[in-house]
Amino acid sequence: MKPVPLPDPAARAALVEAGVGEGLAERLAIYAALVLAANRRINLTGAKDGAAFAAHILDALTLRGDVRSPLIDVGSGNGLPGIPLAIAGAVRVVLLEPIKKRAGFLEEALAVLGLDGEVISRRAEEAGREPGLREAFATATARAVGSSPAVAELTVPFLALGGRALLQRGSLAESERNAVHDAALVLGAELVGERAIDGERRLLILEKRTPTGPRFPRRDGIPTKRPLCLS
Repeated sequence: MKPVPLPDPAARAALVEAGVGEGLAERLAIYAALVLAANRRINLTGAKDGAAFAAHILDALTLRGDVRSPLIDVGSGNGLPGIPLAIAGAVRVVLLEPIKKRAGFLEEALAVLGLDGEVISRRAEEAGREPGLREAFATATARAVGSSPAVAELTVPFLALGGRALLQRGSLAESERNAVHDAALVLGAELVGERAIDGERRLLILEKRTPTGPRFPRRDGIPTKRPLCLS
C-alpha cells in the first residue's frame, strides 16, 4: 500500500472555509490529494487544483444527512460521492466502477484512507442482477450516468426495501421529472422527495417500496439508450 499523502492544502483551506470541521477537512483533503496525483495518469477529474476539487467534495457532502449504511456508489469514477460520504459518515461503501484503471485507483484510495468498503469492477446492468448485490443496500448514489430514468434503473435494483436512491441532477425539465416518477414506480420505488442543492441543481430521492421485477436492469447500455418512460 502507498503511504498516506499529505492533505492538499488548497482543498483543506476551502473545506474549512465552507464550515467543514478541521479533522474531517484533513481526511477529505488527503482524498483530494490522492485524486489529483492519480489524475496525472488517469482521467479522473477536470478540476485543476485542490480548491476546485473541494467544490465537488462539498457537493457530495450535501447528501450526508440522507445516507444510511451500506451504500453503493454506481459508476463511482473518482469516488464521488461515495468516498467523501464514507469518510464523513463512517458508512460501509461499495464502489461500482467498470473501467479497470479507475477501479484500481478506487481500491488504492480505500486502502490509504482506511475506509470500510470494496470496489467492484462491473457494469451496473450486470451487478444489479447478482445475488448479494441486488436488493442489498440502504442507499444508492450515482453521478453523470445518464437521464434521471436511466439512473433510476441503474440504482433502484440494488436497494433493499425501504432503501433510498439519491440522484443529484442538473436543471430538470417537467417531462424528465414526470418520467423518473413513472420509472420509479415501474422499478418498485416511489419519488418521495425533491429539493434544491444549489442554483438549478436538484436532489431526487427514490424510496424502494416493492422488489424490482426480474426484467430490470435491462442489458448493458439499454437503460441509457432507451430510458424508461422518457419519450
